Order: sequence, then C-alpha cells, then structure tokens
Amino acid sequence: MATTAPPLRRIQSLDVVRGVAVMGILTMNIVAFSMPMAAYMNPAAFGGTTGADLWAYLINFVLFDGKMRGLFSFLFGASTLLVIERATAREANPARVHYARMFWLLLFGLAHLYLLWWGDILALYALVGLLLWFFRKLRVSRLIIVGVLLLLVQCLIVALIPLSVQGYKSGAFTGGDMAAAAEGLRALREGFGVPPADAINEQLALYRGSYGAILANRFELFALGPINALFVMGAETLAYMLFGMAAFKTGMLSGAWARSSYWKWVAIGFGIGIPAYAMLGWYMVDQDFSMFSVTVAVMALPTLFRPVMILGWAALIILLMRDGWLTQRIAAAGRMAFTNYLMTTILCTTFFYGYGLGWFGYLSRAEIYVVVAVVWLLMLLWSKPWLERFRYGPFEWQWRSLSRARLQPLRGSALRHDPATGPVASATQ
Repeated sequence: MATTAPPLRRIQSLDVVRGVAVMGILTMNIVAFSMPMAAYMNPAAFGGTTGADLWAYLINFVLFDGKMRGLFSFLFGASTLLVIERATAREANPARVHYARMFWLLLFGLAHLYLLWWGDILALYALVGLLLWFFRKLRVSRLIIVGVLLLLVQCLIVALIPLSVQGYKSGAFTGGDMAAAAEGLRALREGFGVPPADAINEQLALYRGSYGAILANRFELFALGPINALFVMGAETLAYMLFGMAAFKTGMLSGAWARSSYWKWVAIGFGIGIPAYAMLGWYMVDQDFSMFSVTVAVMALPTLFRPVMILGWAALIILLMRDGWLTQRIAAAGRMAFTNYLMTTILCTTFFYGYGLGWFGYLSRAEIYVVVAVVWLLMLLWSKPWLERFRYGPFEWQWRSLSRARLQPLRGSALRHDPATGPVASATQ
C-alpha cells in the first residue's frame, strides 16, 4: 500500500505517542538506574515485595513493562519509513540517508552504553534498523506476516530461559555435572532470581563509588552488550518495527482511522493484555517470585500477547489527544525524544550513582517513582520552550548534522516548521 506525506495534525500524533513512550519507559528504567540489576526482573532481589513496593512492581508489570519499549519500536519503524519517503521526495539518496542515520545512531548508542549507562537500547535499534531498508516496500499484509513469524522466533528464544532454569536444576543440561549446573544457575540468578547477599552488596558498593570504577565495570560486563541484545531481543524488536511500518501505512499511527477503529483496538489490546498480565503477576506472587516463575511470566509468555497491548496503548493515546496544554507539552517531549531519553540517563545516573548524589539502593521501589515524577515534570517544562526557540532538540540537531555531514540550522522555532522534515524522524528506545 503506497503512502503519502501526512499532514501536520497527523504528524503530531506520532509526537504525542512518542512523548508518552519516552516518559513511560522511565517507569521501568528507573529500577535499573537505582537498584542492583536483578531487581529489574525480580522484586524479591531488591526493593521490597510487600505493600506499596509490591503494588509498584505489579502496576508497572501489567501496564508498562515492555509496552513502552514496544511503542518506541513501532514509532522507530514508522519514522524510518517516513524519513525514507521524505528523502525520496526531495530527490536525495534514500539509502545513503537511512544508513547514515543508523551509523551515527549506533555511535550514539555505544557512547551512551559505555560512558553513561548499561541499559542502552539505541545501539540495538541501530543494528536492527540496518535491516529495515529491505522491508520498506512490503505491503501491509506482508509486513504483518513477517512480524508474526519473527515473534514466533522470539518465543523460541525466550522459552530457552525457563527451560534453562529447569535444565540446570535437574542437571539435564550438564549431563549430571552438578558443579556445572550450579554455575549455570548462579548466572541465571544474577538476572532473574535472588543473587546472594555478597553479590548485591558488591553492586551497591560499585554504584555508590567512583565514575572510574563504574566505567571499568561496564567495559568488563557489557563490551558485547549490543550483540547480546541483538540475539535476545532482535527478532522481537524487528517485528515491532515492521508492525510500526504497517501501522503507519494504514494511517493508524498518523491518526487517520475512524474513532471506532481506535476504540476497537483499545478494547482488544487492554481486554487481552491486562487480564493476561494480571494472571502472570498473580502467578509470580503465588510462587514467591521464584526464578522459574519470573522467567516464565516476565520473559516467555508475554511475547504472545504484548503486541496487541502495544497497539491498544497507541490507539488510546491517539484517542485521548486534545489541542490543550498537556498534549502540546507531551508532543514537544516526543519531538525531542532522542534528547529526552539521553537526558534522562544523565539526570538519573547523577541522582543515583556515587559520582552524583549517591542515592543508589537507598530508596524503596515505591519511593523511586518520586524521581520519575520529577523527571517527567522537567521534560514537560523544558521541551516546548526549547522548541519555541530552536528547530531541533540538542541531540536531534547533532544526529541530523552528523548524518547529513554538515551543520544544520538550529535557531528558529521548530513549532513554525513542518515536523515531518525534522524532529519527528528522531528515533529512540
């Protein structure tokens, strides 16, 4: 199905969805900024599993976990298609434009990963984005079919994680070598279970320490982070990007559907997703967050129904768009999503790491959402005034200038320029 350049109002819908995504993804990333790594998957590892702390985990698991990342992937696919179309329309070389953007995004992502924070996703997006070029001309139906096939591959990959837990416990994976089985379980426990107290204390000491020590640890543990992420999450990420291309081609992400169609996808997405996630949450609580229950409920089974809930989120955001103060502020945050994503890392590592305020590990799971609210407020307060004075966010401008191999004009209100030619093409986690 051929696409046409969407009008300003429809472009704004992309910005609003992206704005919600860049704010919403912090609801999960804040745990990775503020607590030992195992706490991200398993609340029993750190941060509290009772009262408000348990509810904070469950609400985020049901509503946000994986969904905001999925929204970013959808939008990355849509924006990539839009950039290619715009390049073609102005008679630029679309392949050169696309691959220049991915090259510099990869460098930004690697710098973000190694110099600032181990949880970067930009490098993964750049690597997966290299493949998007080959899908740009597919019809909507074929984009969906390929995406579904990729999700089936993803299901097989993540199913290996709970199978590994059982295989190491029984010794089946090591031919009865219990020492090797114990080592395998130890590695899995670091990510999905409850690590021993000395391992937790080691991370607390590390992230409450100096920048040099944290930097050395990142290079030691995450030197191959993007490659590992490509193996574990690549198929799912590409599937979501293809779904985003399909959604853009049908007009879904640009706001062109009838309201009844959006409401239908809200009903489908949340009608399937919320009960399914709630049941998985109940299962983990019932199993006292055992490592097997966490790998099944967080990693394996959600792959089957997460995409429809992501669509439900996109549909709901577009339905709730209004021409008011909040929508304008969220849209501005979305137009500067690349900058806001990186600034979130700068702010949160400054709040939590030892070379900043040193809050790492001191706040409970419920308490860290005060920090989330503060960062959200900063995004909403600064993005629109910046765009009233400049055409792009600071990092969007750098990415655009590097990709085009020449400095781009910066001064002049972005709000007086067609966003289809500028920041809307930005892509983040």
